[in-house]
Amino acid sequence: MTVRTLSSLGQVTDPYRNLAIEKYLLDNSGPDDVWLFLWQNRDTVVIGRNQNPWRECNVELLHEEGGKLARRMSGGGAVWHDLGNLNFSFIAGQKDYDISKQLSVIASAAKSFGIAVQRTGRNDIWVGGRKFSGNAFINRMNARCHHGTILIDADMARMIRYLDTGESKMSGRGVESVRSRVVNLKEFNPRLTPALFADALLEAFRMWYVAADKVCLTHLDETEIRDNEDFFSEHRWLYGETRTFNIEKTGDFLWGSVRMHYRVDGGIISDARMESDGLTAELLSAVADVCIGAPWKRTEIVRRLRTLVPANEEEEIVLRDLVTVISHKPKEVMYDI
Repeated sequence: MTVRTLSSLGQVTDPYRNLAIEKYLLDNSGPDDVWLFLWQNRDTVVIGRNQNPWRECNVELLHEEGGKLARRMSGGGAVWHDLGNLNFSFIAGQKDYDISKQLSVIASAAKSFGIAVQRTGRNDIWVGGRKFSGNAFINRMNARCHHGTILIDADMARMIRYLDTGESKMSGRGVESVRSRVVNLKEFNPRLTPALFADALLEAFRMWYVAADKVCLTHLDETEIRDNEDFFSEHRWLYGETRTFNIEKTGDFLWGSVRMHYRVDGGIISDARMESDGLTAELLSAVADVCIGAPWKRTEIVRRLRTLVPANEEEEIVLRDLVTVISHKPKEVMYDI
């Protein structure tokens, strides 16, 4: 096992650059590699792979006030990044990828500041009954990535202002209501800073993984990283294609919410799109792809969905619930295009 750490703190605050570095590490990791990458973005809303930016973020206000929109490769919901927030990425081959162990690194770092944390729900870490970290995941054949945020001294008011759109989950909750559910770790230790917590994470990582070599950004392939950076900053990746759909099905489940959009021409599905904050990003994308070319019949779409092979129990649950959405006629909404 080759264990290494990389930090772009104090050097890179651009979201497209940091996502490009993360993708580089994931693409070039072998079965025996383990990485901890620490990074920060300046004034950025980061949405999940299958989310609609216009529903998740006040895009115009964000841009007017100098912020950026970014889309990551993992699923999950929209998050706010500023320099009061610390981001982490654990990247490892299949045999060394261990979410419990990776979360223990975060817990050990927090404990060094006298803070006891708990894992709660599908992808959150809490302290004192409030969330300070949201996590998401990327699965590849060669390696897997577990990344997330750690709120230390983030600007909650700006987070709420940008994420609270007319259709977002934050709507109607109000600033104080949202603040009651999320928390900066600085509330539990006033001397805490992102830099101090980063040092504690690196120390905890070395403790849990015995030894770790520090790698500098200059050791990475700049050409490949720039290509990745172009990908993450490209308009089509950020905003998706501008397409009009004439059938929509929606559902809300324990694993997240989903909107399934279909364009039907001559009784055949000619295009499909999934919008979701669910964490099973690859499966959700595959569901849209497998529907294209199918007759608009619920039985045929369900049959196609059942040809997909779930990779784990979580994907089995998601696939079962999506079949329920398709099968349930009252959830269907049709509109003109």
